[in-house]
Amino acid sequence: MKFAAGLWAAQFRAMGSPCEVLVESPSEQRAQAVAEVVAACAARIERKFSRYRDDSVVARINGARGGPVEVDDETANLIEFTVRVHELSGGLFDITSGVLRRAWTFDGKARIPTDTQVQALLPLVGWSKVNWQRPRITLLPDMQIDFGGVGKEYAVDCALVEARRITDEPVLINFGGDLAVSGPRRDGSAWRVGVEGVTAPDASPAKLIELSMGALATSGDTYRYLSDAGKRLSHILDPRTGRPVEHAPRSITVAAPTCTQAGMFTTLAMLRGAGAEAFLRNEGVRHWIQREDADQDRSFSARE
Repeated sequence: MKFAAGLWAAQFRAMGSPCEVLVESPSEQRAQAVAEVVAACAARIERKFSRYRDDSVVARINGARGGPVEVDDETANLIEFTVRVHELSGGLFDITSGVLRRAWTFDGKARIPTDTQVQALLPLVGWSKVNWQRPRITLLPDMQIDFGGVGKEYAVDCALVEARRITDEPVLINFGGDLAVSGPRRDGSAWRVGVEGVTAPDASPAKLIELSMGALATSGDTYRYLSDAGKRLSHILDPRTGRPVEHAPRSITVAAPTCTQAGMFTTLAMLRGAGAEAFLRNEGVRHWIQREDADQDRSFSARE
């Protein structure tokens, strides 16, 4: 672990992202214990819910070929959360839309699928086609679910619960830019969190946010996008069309009591494209939006 001015830091990788744990403590042993339980929690969530693993519960559901799959309480609770978000979004948030990744690969290149390729997948998209009777879920053959829209944020919240079990000292948990804090710093000050700029992510942060409680989540196209005739296409897909959401911001950061809630708002706002700002203003949540020109960064807070 690295140490500076009473602050211990540990880094690791999970869920395809760089992860970090900051612990403000005079004890390296205690800080190390926190880092270990956080990393173990991230690994557990990834093993259980990753669509990239053959042994995950998601793989078991997706591979059932139309048969029912009984799930445990944690999985059922996560499914029911996504169902509520689906309803709140008017169907725009849909965990069955992950099957569209068969056509789309967001690696910055100009590989745009044909209309025929996209249209062939749309019959496999739509939560209304899923039979969910807790604790059993049944997909149509070849349908898939994907918790990618909520999994990392959920992992942050779970990890913070585990950290609080073993220490009451200040902790910040950051999984790939989605983060939560246990409370203010030891001196009562807020944590200062930098938000990457969309035009130069390796430069100084585009925004510094002070966070004493709760969480932040960010969604954007800095690393996941496609190029089409010089136009940047967002990795957020509209389940109705099977294509990237039009006029989506380059980046949205939201503050909320939990990381899962913050992630929900960033995703719902992204799915509204040009209406992202209006949606977040109406919801009354602290948010920071960057569009094509980083100088057009827009901020709003119901409490500022």
